[in-house]
Amino acid sequence: MNILLDPAILFFVLGVSAGLLRSNLEVPPALSRFLSLYLLMALGLKGGFALSQTGLTPAVLAALGCAVLLAIVIPVLDWQFLKRVLPPLDAISVAATYGSVSAVTFVTAAHVLESQGTPGGGYMAAAMALMESPAIVMALVGAQLMRSRGIVGCGSGGAALIMGGSRPPLSSVLREALTDGGTILLVGALFVGLVSGPTGAKAMQPFTGDLFKGLLAFFLLDMGLLVARQMVGLRSLPRSLFAYAVIGPVAHAALALFLARFAGVEVQDATLLAVLAASASYIAVPAVLRHAVPEARPAVYIGLSLGVTFPFNLLVVIPLYQWMANATI
Repeated sequence: MNILLDPAILFFVLGVSAGLLRSNLEVPPALSRFLSLYLLMALGLKGGFALSQTGLTPAVLAALGCAVLLAIVIPVLDWQFLKRVLPPLDAISVAATYGSVSAVTFVTAAHVLESQGTPGGGYMAAAMALMESPAIVMALVGAQLMRSRGIVGCGSGGAALIMGGSRPPLSSVLREALTDGGTILLVGALFVGLVSGPTGAKAMQPFTGDLFKGLLAFFLLDMGLLVARQMVGLRSLPRSLFAYAVIGPVAHAALALFLARFAGVEVQDATLLAVLAASASYIAVPAVLRHAVPEARPAVYIGLSLGVTFPFNLLVVIPLYQWMANATI
């Protein structure tokens, strides 16, 4: 199936269109939160059921090792470019955002592969969980070091920002990042699926199977509305950042596929690894950065990840990552 004809993707396009037309269509916040938790729980269960069948084989460990390495290397490399075009704390926030992952992009890619009859290994949900936090921790430590050196921030006009009020201690912010509810639910559901095995998979099939496609479509409708709202704040950003938000993810995916080939990861799993490397967080990382790095501008790191990279990945390049994986692996 052409990805643009997939009902879930079409609902995302509907949401963007409704938002740009300034329609009063909206998904209640409580329902949106439920849908995001449902997707994480279903994804974790699927991963656990898959792991119960395969076990921690060398192939699984190789894929998970690639995921951890990418989660460390990508934000470091991105920081080297971003610090040339953004104030330091903006740069480190964007690097953290793009060094982490988008669960929705991953779920959508897994859904596309499954609909094509070539599903990836469910254990890749564990790879997603491993890739979420390293960039956050690196950003928090980096921001603390910058402040210790007297680097505070910079406004849009280039003037220094002096932030009032007290920031929460680094230890409490790190704890918040590492115990995020979504991550706990994903890892916990993975463990439940692993322990319950085939019996649990059969019992939960209506939850993880029949309901999944419809609720994913509903959630992507909400994401489309959210993307449309973020597009307004992108007008003032320099063009180099737009180029980064488009070219950067493809470069991240290429790096992931290079590692996957070296590690002997299978094609479908390599595709999902590329999708994870190319995605950017717009929920978990911004939630931490808003409190821990208040000097950084949310319009930059949320605007780029949600307003540019998320729709670019969802509508344009998932098939490209598939083609790159087939050509590389």
